[in-house]
Amino acid sequence: MKILLADDDARMRQMARQIVAGLATEVYEAGDGGEAVAVCAAERPDWVLMDLRMKPMDGLRATAEIKARFPRTNVAIVSQYDDDGLRAEATRVGACAYVLKENLHELPGILAEAALEGRVAKPSATQGRPLDASLPAAPKESGTGLTLNQTRT
Repeated sequence: MKILLADDDARMRQMARQIVAGLATEVYEAGDGGEAVAVCAAERPDWVLMDLRMKPMDGLRATAEIKARFPRTNVAIVSQYDDDGLRAEATRVGACAYVLKENLHELPGILAEAALEGRVAKPSATQGRPLDASLPAAPKESGTGLTLNQTRT
């Protein structure tokens, strides 16, 4: 699986690289949305793990462009912002997952499930709020004490 990490923070890219290393055959990096679009054009990754707040091109705009040009590329938003409006906008531009940076450890499960099933990851009843903010929010904590901030659609 080819994965592109798009984040303006090099330390965050390094941390994400370590987390997904076991699943990736190749890992690419981009420091902003424009670079992410360029890397997608050159390398055609299976997944893009996209930060939201980057300059000069932010993650939402880059996601929209990537999905328009490369519709088979899956984009997961990886953000520090747990915001229903951002989730709704991410859905609108074509993102298929939204993971909080505090829950990066959940990325291998999302990617592995999608790879095994040959599809984009779908939500389960126990894995956080739907990416579509118009749906009711799940509780922030499960009965097991696990935080439920990660979303897959």
